[in-house]
Amino acid sequence: MAASETTEAADAEYDVVVLGAGPPGENLADRVHAGGLSAAIVESELVGGECSYWACMPSKALLRPVTARSEARRVAGLKDAVTGPLDAPAVLAHRDDFASHWKDDSQVRWLESVGVDLVRGVGRLDGPRRVVVDGGRVLTARHAVAVCTGSRAVIPGIPGLAEAKPWTSREATSAQAVPGRLVVVGGGVVGVEMATAWRALGASVTLLVRGEGLLPRMEPFAGLLVAESLAEAGVLLRTGTEVREVRREAPGGPVTVILDSGEEIVADEILIATGRAPRTDDLGLETIGLEPGSWLDVDDSCRVRSVAGDWLYGVGDVNHRALLTHQGKYQARIAGAAITARARQVPVLESDRWGAHAATADTEAVPQVVFSDPEAASVGRTAAEAERAGHRIRVIDHDLGAVAGSALYADGYRGRARMVVDLDREVLLGATFVGLGVGELLHSATVAVAGEVPIERLWHAVPSYPTISEVWLRLLEAYRG
Repeated sequence: MAASETTEAADAEYDVVVLGAGPPGENLADRVHAGGLSAAIVESELVGGECSYWACMPSKALLRPVTARSEARRVAGLKDAVTGPLDAPAVLAHRDDFASHWKDDSQVRWLESVGVDLVRGVGRLDGPRRVVVDGGRVLTARHAVAVCTGSRAVIPGIPGLAEAKPWTSREATSAQAVPGRLVVVGGGVVGVEMATAWRALGASVTLLVRGEGLLPRMEPFAGLLVAESLAEAGVLLRTGTEVREVRREAPGGPVTVILDSGEEIVADEILIATGRAPRTDDLGLETIGLEPGSWLDVDDSCRVRSVAGDWLYGVGDVNHRALLTHQGKYQARIAGAAITARARQVPVLESDRWGAHAATADTEAVPQVVFSDPEAASVGRTAAEAERAGHRIRVIDHDLGAVAGSALYADGYRGRARMVVDLDREVLLGATFVGLGVGELLHSATVAVAGEVPIERLWHAVPSYPTISEVWLRLLEAYRG
């Protein structure tokens, strides 16, 4: 069937119906179509989803000038040439280009090129294998329905907050002007990245964190190093504090943030970056015995466990396994292969941890880069997570600034690397890097963790000299003694 975009009210039947045209939905539809199945995607907003317009792409477009300037200012012979503030209008225009000016024409053309039909509108489940679009048109799935609707920012029930119209990640990545004063609530990835970006663009930024540090899901040293850098950039970081109340007297006017101590902070905008919720509240889950607004509990092939008939899949953020674009795309490849195999009555290799039909990396080898200044990158388990899981481990740390490649990369390079080794199997369970440019180090660690490469074999993976990746040799030398 040739792909098409349609809002017509004609009912139709497909092998697979996908709800949500973000990266997981696009990739799943592509995989099942490549396997010989017909597929349609239902999308109520922009094809390309959160990542393309309000997350990965616009946020990194905002951050790249920040880190590029930071690196240039640490190179002899160049630092004196890189002076003055960032050109904020140029940075925002650059961001708009990478967000495709919030138009999805190119993404629609891609769907057409891979033979997937696009149905515009709000799709809701209406019983087994049945999706109703905008209350009228019915799409029926012969084999599977895949929920790929993603997640949304949570607005806590703080008095006055909802009425103050706070920024979420969407507004923070799409704002058309730099606020004079910005309060950021939350010390996770969104809070750290947006505090980094908007401070560099000229905003006065206060970062409020309920816990004792930043990036709590990474090794503790990652949050410490990033916090030091943010403070040097002029961000006021307040840990161990909570927001008690928010007031905004007039739309677009100043916002007053009242802390649990009674202190008041006045700002132009407040960004709430304290968590995500699944976009399943208006999806018709009640028609198949599930709770609206709930995360979808899935097996390793992303098939929803508690639905009779084994026809429903939850892929991407909605299953709460790993709320990252690249993991959602990975899950889509796994789920697409499993759906195709089951439709063709080919045995699904559910018992193979690293086989084609199991998203094992979601639990064993999740990579993530925080594009702060410096970057923080990790894969697999932290030391604390490995110990809680019952592993007998050894932790090896090394000063990244002591590697020749780092010293050449930037004057006064500061950073740290850690690997977590399973002593019983002598394989890596996790790795963490903090420093300039370390995001590009991460895939080698991901290969080592996902591939369960023995330490004795890693010894033969010789890093090029002089690169930052020589830290691998230093880590292995320390482990071997």
